[in-house]
Amino acid sequence: MAVFDSLGKHRNTGLLLLRIGIGIMFMVHGLPKLMGGPETWTQVGGAMKVVGIDFAPVFWGLLAAIAEGIGGFLLLIGLFFRPAAMALTFTMIIAAAMHLSKGDGISGASHAIESAIVFFGLIFIGPGKYSVDKK
Repeated sequence: MAVFDSLGKHRNTGLLLLRIGIGIMFMVHGLPKLMGGPETWTQVGGAMKVVGIDFAPVFWGLLAAIAEGIGGFLLLIGLFFRPAAMALTFTMIIAAAMHLSKGDGISGASHAIESAIVFFGLIFIGPGKYSVDKK
């Protein structure tokens, strides 16, 4: 349709909207984990057991909270975009594996799987021209 043909000129605007929406949502998910302290980090880091890592759950939980909270912010502004997207991809893969191992099924793991796919794709796409990385 002709009305949609001109939208291709606005790819960077679409990418900005995606970064803002996903970035805010991951900040909303991640900042409470980050502020939760060692007790929360231990619980979150315990998910690493699904890949055979059962040491230092506080460390792994803190990294996951940083990936979601700070990574969401970096995604939002487009700073260190690809490293943040990589960290978020890994975090979502572990989250999906944890949900599947708990027996939550695909519906329980779907948010993490969908997010991992989005972040993996963003690694290749980059932040777009409306980002701090491009300045």
